[in-house]
Amino acid sequence: METGRDLSPAQYRDLAEFRRQIRRFLYFSEMTAKEQSLEPKQHQLLLALYGLPEDVKPTIGELASRLFIQHHSAVELVNRLANAGLVIRQASTDDKREVLVALTASGRASLRRLSLAHREELERSGPELARALNAVLRHAGVR
Repeated sequence: METGRDLSPAQYRDLAEFRRQIRRFLYFSEMTAKEQSLEPKQHQLLLALYGLPEDVKPTIGELASRLFIQHHSAVELVNRLANAGLVIRQASTDDKREVLVALTASGRASLRRLSLAHREELERSGPELARALNAVLRHAGVR
């Protein structure tokens, strides 16, 4: 870290408020997933899987990378989701050693319910989050 530099009290307040708004949304997300009998990381994996760009293979390694978790942790998440009937594993048609993950109809239905709830929450709380981010960026000279 650079010495001799600091933020103003207003910049600290802006960062704190932005962090509070992010955490508020994440708390909503965690509680909503649990209401659907999913752990938050399981919800995140379902969303990462369905939201992959079309040219990206849905491998466990790719999902681990997108969730910023270790490969073995992604394997465990996929195992739990597969046991719950929300995802399936498939051998790649290109390379039989490669395992691909796909949502089941049940997984897609769970993700749809969660995503609609998240969209509604963002429509409600998003303006506050955007204001907090804009305040941080304004003080940083980005805007």
